[in-house]
Amino acid sequence: MKNILVIGAGRSASSLIRYLLEHSSAEGWKIKVADVSIELARQKTVQHANAIAIGFDVNNVEQRQAEIKQANVVVSMLPASMHLIVATDCLQFGKHLITASYVSKDIAALDADAKKKGILFLNEMGLDPGIDHMSAMQIIDRIKASGGELTAFRSYCGGLVAPESNDNPWGYKFTWNPRNVVLAGQGTAQYIEDGQYKYIPYNRLFTQIENVSVEGYGEFDAYANRDSLSYRQPYGLESIPTMLRGTLRMKGYCNAWNAFVQLGLTDDTYKIADSNKMTYAQLVEAYLPNGNGSIVHRLSTFLNETEGSELMKKIIWLGILENEKIKISNSSPAEILQELLERKWKLKENDKDMIVMQHKFNYKLNSEEKMITSSLVVKGHDQIYTAMAQTVGLPMAIATKLLLNNRVKSRGVVIPTVKEIYEPVLKELEGLGIKFNEKLV
Repeated sequence: MKNILVIGAGRSASSLIRYLLEHSSAEGWKIKVADVSIELARQKTVQHANAIAIGFDVNNVEQRQAEIKQANVVVSMLPASMHLIVATDCLQFGKHLITASYVSKDIAALDADAKKKGILFLNEMGLDPGIDHMSAMQIIDRIKASGGELTAFRSYCGGLVAPESNDNPWGYKFTWNPRNVVLAGQGTAQYIEDGQYKYIPYNRLFTQIENVSVEGYGEFDAYANRDSLSYRQPYGLESIPTMLRGTLRMKGYCNAWNAFVQLGLTDDTYKIADSNKMTYAQLVEAYLPNGNGSIVHRLSTFLNETEGSELMKKIIWLGILENEKIKISNSSPAEILQELLERKWKLKENDKDMIVMQHKFNYKLNSEEKMITSSLVVKGHDQIYTAMAQTVGLPMAIATKLLLNNRVKSRGVVIPTVKEIYEPVLKELEGLGIKFNEKLV
């Protein structure tokens, strides 16, 4: 028997755990699901004969090391900041590690030691990052093999709500970590366009948007990710003139979200004393210049909007201009906004989420200009097996199987840009309904 330790049983782990359970008997696996909430772990293991659910404190060194020692592969669904302590133990005990998180500098620094130990630390193995890397590299490698020269690469992804469940003015509901959504884009976005480096500071990020069209699903807003430049080397596109990675939202979302950025309500750097004694209207008042008229009038003036504009309708719908008491104390503006949004943007019982991803490849072949557009749309089944859970968890689960079956020879700190990983993973994902639609122009 081979032992798999899954640390974290949150919303993104549902499809991962189900896949491992479904394959456990045929593959000879024992799966241990560890979470700070043993009840949550039990819900995900569904009393399966090949699974054990345990309560788990990642900061309990003795427990953490004891569990990692017993595993052949550790799959960490923890927040990115917690991967290092798990990776350090995996290195000490010679255990493979798979995560869906970006490679941090600290994790990257373990590459040489992991290679010496003959173990794989496979990161960025989820959706974005993950499926984006694999699907992009498959086409990039194909274009290069045909003799083509890439001149531009643009990649976009968004976790959204399915059209049939889109019943609020924002066209958005939470399908993953709400904090990450509220803090998205902070910093300066950087990319390259026509050979020139471009930078977009946070205060302009949601105003400099592109229009992305996906056949059958209409048009979306796209804003630039924080760093599009660092992937030129992993993708083998060091000299490409244009490279941009971006995030998708429903039309109109970015313009409205920019109102919160301009007000300062996405700031997480300080706390508001006794915030629970304020109303939401008083919070917004505190950020508006002095003036006459209603709060709606003064906010619309501040934003250069009419009172009845679509943007103002979105803000009014949230209830942030109401005299309702704020429910959390001594919190940052971003935390206050997040708490409100978690109630207003909550998936209802029968709601379905949707993942949309699109790549655009411009290249020259035999002196001709060509473009490939590759699009993916995945809808969730329900609130547990969401599109986000499928697209984050299934690539990790498939990679776990490949690793345990000795089909992955790479060692050290790796992301899935190599054929031995992306080819079999994408092939199996296609069989599970996660399939790209490709068009050549």
